[in-house]
Amino acid sequence: MDMTASTAAKTDQINNVDLIKTGPITVTIKRVTEGPKEQPFNFHTEETPGRAYRPSLTMRRMMIAAWGPNPEAYIGHSLTLYRNPATKYGTDQTGGIEISHMSHINKPVTRSLTVTRGRNRNFTVKPLAAPVQDPVRDWPSEIDATTTTEALTALYQQIRQIPGAYTDELKQAFTDRGAALKVTAAPEQTEGDAA
Repeated sequence: MDMTASTAAKTDQINNVDLIKTGPITVTIKRVTEGPKEQPFNFHTEETPGRAYRPSLTMRRMMIAAWGPNPEAYIGHSLTLYRNPATKYGTDQTGGIEISHMSHINKPVTRSLTVTRGRNRNFTVKPLAAPVQDPVRDWPSEIDATTTTEALTALYQQIRQIPGAYTDELKQAFTDRGAALKVTAAPEQTEGDAA
């Protein structure tokens, strides 16, 4: 038997130590699944494939206060996560992940929530400003209109910056257009002139 694997940090979730290196990250929820007993919800995000966000009890309460009680309604919503080094687990100051900003709210949401037995603290989340976009913009047509792989890549990067904009439909449109551009770029086969 080998105990090494049992001592490794959980890599199937976003850990607060991850945010020491990266700083705050903004993620977009793409699906929700059942999690372990202590953290019963896995919020799978576009930006961290294979590593779910598992909010603490306090952060789940903030999410309910801002977005309501149905976690499936959160799909397509975005939030900014940061590491608070003062967060305690039991009596130990371990640091923890908290939410600073959330999409789909019009004003800051503040709640007084229990942090330790007999002690409350005010938590506030602020509205997450979405990038300005033209509401009538036709992304599939823009994808289809690209004439080079460079233009397609630039459009892809632009869309990925907009929370919730990169849908399965657009993913397929990029795949199809990329394949078409490769075919167009291939040298044409021409028959030789008759002698």
